[in-house]
Amino acid sequence: MARGKLRIYLGAAPGVGKTYAMLSEAHRRIERGTDCVVAFVEHHDRPRTEVMLHGLEEVPRKELEYRGGVFTEMDVDAVLARHPAVAIVDELPHTNIPGSRNVKRWQDVEELLAAGIDVVSTVNIQHLESLGDVVESITGVRQKETVPDEVVRRADQIELVDMSPQALRRRMAHGNIYKPDKVDAALSNYFRPGNLTALRELALLWVADRVDEYLQEYRSEHRVSKIWGSRERIVVGLTGGPEGRTLIRRAARLAEKGAGGEVMALYIARSDGLTSASPKELAVQRTLVEDLGGTFHHVVGDDIPAALLDFARGVNATQIVLGVSRRKSWQYVFGPGVGATVARDSGPDLDVHLITHDEAGKGRGLPVARGARLGRSRVIWGWLTGIGGPALLTLLLTHVDADLGLTNDMLLFLTLTVAAALLGGLFPALASAAVGTMLLNWYFTPPVHRITIADPKNILALVIFVGVAVSVASVVDLAARRTHQAARLRAESEILSFLAGNVLRGETGLEELLERVRETFIMESAALLERTSDVEPWTCAGRVGHGRPVERPEDADVDMPVGDHMSLALSGRVLPAEDRRVLAAFAAQAAVVLDRQRLQSEADQAKELAEGNRIRTALLAAVSHDLRTPLAGIKASVTSLRSDDVEWSEEDQAELLAAIEEGADRLDHLVGNLLDMSRLQTGTVEPLIREVDLDEVVPLALVGLPDPESAVTLDIPETLPMVAVDKGLLERSVANVVENAVKYSPDGKPVVVSASALADRVEVRVVDRGPGVPDEAKDRIFAPFQRYGDAPRGNGVGLGLAVARGFAEAMGGTLTAEDTPGGGLTMVLTLPAAPSHAPTPTAVPATAPS
Repeated sequence: MARGKLRIYLGAAPGVGKTYAMLSEAHRRIERGTDCVVAFVEHHDRPRTEVMLHGLEEVPRKELEYRGGVFTEMDVDAVLARHPAVAIVDELPHTNIPGSRNVKRWQDVEELLAAGIDVVSTVNIQHLESLGDVVESITGVRQKETVPDEVVRRADQIELVDMSPQALRRRMAHGNIYKPDKVDAALSNYFRPGNLTALRELALLWVADRVDEYLQEYRSEHRVSKIWGSRERIVVGLTGGPEGRTLIRRAARLAEKGAGGEVMALYIARSDGLTSASPKELAVQRTLVEDLGGTFHHVVGDDIPAALLDFARGVNATQIVLGVSRRKSWQYVFGPGVGATVARDSGPDLDVHLITHDEAGKGRGLPVARGARLGRSRVIWGWLTGIGGPALLTLLLTHVDADLGLTNDMLLFLTLTVAAALLGGLFPALASAAVGTMLLNWYFTPPVHRITIADPKNILALVIFVGVAVSVASVVDLAARRTHQAARLRAESEILSFLAGNVLRGETGLEELLERVRETFIMESAALLERTSDVEPWTCAGRVGHGRPVERPEDADVDMPVGDHMSLALSGRVLPAEDRRVLAAFAAQAAVVLDRQRLQSEADQAKELAEGNRIRTALLAAVSHDLRTPLAGIKASVTSLRSDDVEWSEEDQAELLAAIEEGADRLDHLVGNLLDMSRLQTGTVEPLIREVDLDEVVPLALVGLPDPESAVTLDIPETLPMVAVDKGLLERSVANVVENAVKYSPDGKPVVVSASALADRVEVRVVDRGPGVPDEAKDRIFAPFQRYGDAPRGNGVGLGLAVARGFAEAMGGTLTAEDTPGGGLTMVLTLPAAPSHAPTPTAVPATAPS
């Protein structure tokens, strides 16, 4: 079943007339005979809107009890059971009452669209997810009911319902929007002229961007001209904190200002897996960036600024969006922070945006835990504490006139040993214990300044000191090691869970998976190599990244075998041993993805073979019936003429000869279409492109029609530019389309063939007043061996339109079907204008007349 189409009326504010326009469209569709019902419309006691509901069929709503009250919502099951052609659903961002089928109304609409029902709905600009922060800053009101931008962008048609702020305020003052007791408050708050002007600008800019996207799609489909445009790639650095949502929305708005902008949210986890990020918050931010049309990336790196810049340069990003640091002012003594470092090292090719947010300067919250992988600076401080600390403590104790006693001196040295263990791990702590023992023996154990110890109790004390120091250092190091292992396993499990989920759902292709491997391990390139046997050379099944190509696993920096004849090869750096476990999972998933792609390719080939078998079966049916019919007529006429038993008059002979000629012409036409279809199927059509006048070709295409003067009306202006086509293919294409139109056009209503110029294209429109074709069948009528409706057999084998479209596409044109206003079908044949005769664009006046 084909998916339904979504049409959205977009407005800048309540009251601009979205619902009124939507209901007007419902009345127009009903007048055209479309099965249209009102699934949910709230008129809010507005008289003009309520009147528009008269004459429309409304599906009964579903009643729900919530907090002691009874509320009504759209009954999705009832609408699906009714299954109209078009459903009218108001207020797309609405949040349903708890207990409803879905949380949001746009999710209800998705179900209707999936069931093949067209939907007409309404949205205000302030309800778009990416504009939530902007609308709040303008109006002071945070919109709780939002709809993901991607849902609105996927709409087949978006129509802006516009109104000036002054006109909207007058409508408000007249009581056409809110009740009289709420008018003054609304005019002085939300409906202030400044608010309405800003919201109107947002709506106009958003729709303008959509119009630009539609124009690019049209130019691409019709090959109007090649478009060159800069593509903004914006990387958003996330910490897992609550400010991430603000950064993602701001980046989405930046991306929308450029053509084809892309948002890539990046979270960098340390290699030890220990972080203060909230997994729940990261999940919310992942969902948000995907709703806004972006992608989420999770990579590993100890140096956050370097990893962020490496990722940005690896994906050819143009901008980086970071939040202002959450650290308090005193915390800057530990370093300039990620934002300042990235801005300093980004260079001239990357723009760095530092975005303010509500969490700036409030502190990081939970401290970031550290594991056994302490980093170079921590190890250095550990050694300094373990070696230099006892020396400084000895200097202090020997120059201060205070006899603390050997026990207290040992406790002070033991404190330095514990500090060295916490900072640098086991070995700095052992060094601290050894140095402390020597200094205690030399300076504080009688006799001083001698290695010997006079009192045996002091020997026992020193032994206990060494034992306690070593034990504490070992316990601290073991705890850090276990914490590191647990955290790393958690980080690995998160990555593997995300990877497996995407692969199992079929959302990741081989190239995307290899790119994820390259990003995760910060490599220059990643390639999947395979061979059929041990003696065959390696071949590359897929590769991403830059740098030298790897032809053998032995040439790569990292080689991960997958079975006997496949290997994942990475170039850039050598990975530590503990990373190979995750890499092995990636390699296994890469093999699965490759197998799935090949199975899909085989399935597509099988589908093509099945289609070929279907065509051959249809061809046999055509030969057995449609081709035999004219042959039978020719055979009967020839047999009659050759009969010696009957004396035929001249009139009878002429009639039999005419029947032979008519049968031969029909047979020639059918065989010609079959041969043309065979040429198209085998790809042997080679058009000879020349500059041709349409007014020379189109009349020739009508020669074969019976009584073309009364059956067809021509409107081909002589001022049209010449077209760059193959004259013979164009003649056959037009002839087939016109013949089909004449077949279905009722008596007394001739087919109209007109032409017009548009940019560097010329359109030929063949208009009939027949029964028309529903939207879901408009593409199917161009398939080979297709007859629509109750077309009788013997009038063709259903190849005319298929051949016409094939010839049009071979010449660089298109052939599509549209509804004729008032009933019928219009075939639109679009052809490229000759370069030397392309029409000159009309200059747009600087000031539009009022």
